[in-house]
Amino acid sequence: MSEKSEKHDERLSVLKTYKLFVGGTFPRSESGRVYEVTDSQGRWLANAPLASRKDARDAVVAARKAFGGWSGATAYNRGQILYRIAEMLEGRRDQFGHEVARAEGLSRAKATAAVEAAIDRWVWYAGWTDKIAQVAGGGNPVAGPFFNVSSPEPTGVVAVLAPQESSFLGLVSVIAPVIATGNTAVVVASETSPLPALSLGEVLATSDLPGGVVNILSGRTAEIAAPLAAHQDVNAIDLTGAGEALAKELEIAAADNLKRVLRPQPVDWVADPGTGRLLAFLETKTVWHPMGL
Repeated sequence: MSEKSEKHDERLSVLKTYKLFVGGTFPRSESGRVYEVTDSQGRWLANAPLASRKDARDAVVAARKAFGGWSGATAYNRGQILYRIAEMLEGRRDQFGHEVARAEGLSRAKATAAVEAAIDRWVWYAGWTDKIAQVAGGGNPVAGPFFNVSSPEPTGVVAVLAPQESSFLGLVSVIAPVIATGNTAVVVASETSPLPALSLGEVLATSDLPGGVVNILSGRTAEIAAPLAAHQDVNAIDLTGAGEALAKELEIAAADNLKRVLRPQPVDWVADPGTGRLLAFLETKTVWHPMGL
C-alpha cells in the first residue's frame, strides 16, 4: 500500500454538529444539553440539542420581533421567498434524501420521493400567498349605503408541534402554510427524528427568509411545548405532533390567553393539502365605509 493510501485510510470523518435555529442564527441550547438521535435500527446518528424552556422563550421573542416585517411584506414577496426555499432544497435533494432515509427507515427511493414532495409543497404554498385573500375575503352585501369588505390577516406568532412520524414532508406541510399567510413560527421538531428539521434551518438561513420568521427547536416535545402553550405572546398553536394526553394538557394551557388551537388529527401528508391549514391561523378584519351618497 502506498504512503498516500495509508494517509487516506487514517483520515477521521468530520461529524456534523447540529444546532437550533433561532432568530436566523444557530445557537446551541442555553442549557448545554444534547441527546442521542438514532436511526430506525437503533444506531447512533448524531447528538441533537436538547432545547430548554428558555430556548423556547427566546424563540418566541425572535418570532415576535420578525412578525411586523413579515406580516407587512406583500403577499407576492412572501411567495417569492417560499419559492426560493424550494430552489435551495432542489439543490440539496441528495443530502435531505440521505437524512430522511436514515431518520424514517425508508429506502433511498422512498426518501427521495418524500423530499421531492416537500419541495413541491413549498412551491404549492408559494402560489397561494397572493390568492388566499380571494378565498377568505371579499365584499359583503349589506342593507345600506356602505362598502363592507372582509380581508384575512395573520394571527401572529404560531407554535407548531411538527409531526413525529413524517420528519420532512410532514414538517414542511405544517410550517409552509403558517408563514405563507404572514405568521411567524416557533417549530418543535420531531423528537425522535429531528435532524432533517435542523438541516432545514440551514436552507432557511440562506433563502432570503428574514431571521426569526421560522425558529426550529429540537428536544423533548412535552418539555418545550408546555411553555409555548402557556406563553402569553404566542397567539396560536398547532398540536399536530402531540399525543392525545399531551394535546389535552396543552389545549387547557392555551385557553389562558385564548390561543387559536389546531387539534391533532390523522393526516395523509402525501395527499393534496387543500386550504385548511392556510385558513387555520388567519383572522378576518371587516371594514365598513360609507359610499358617500
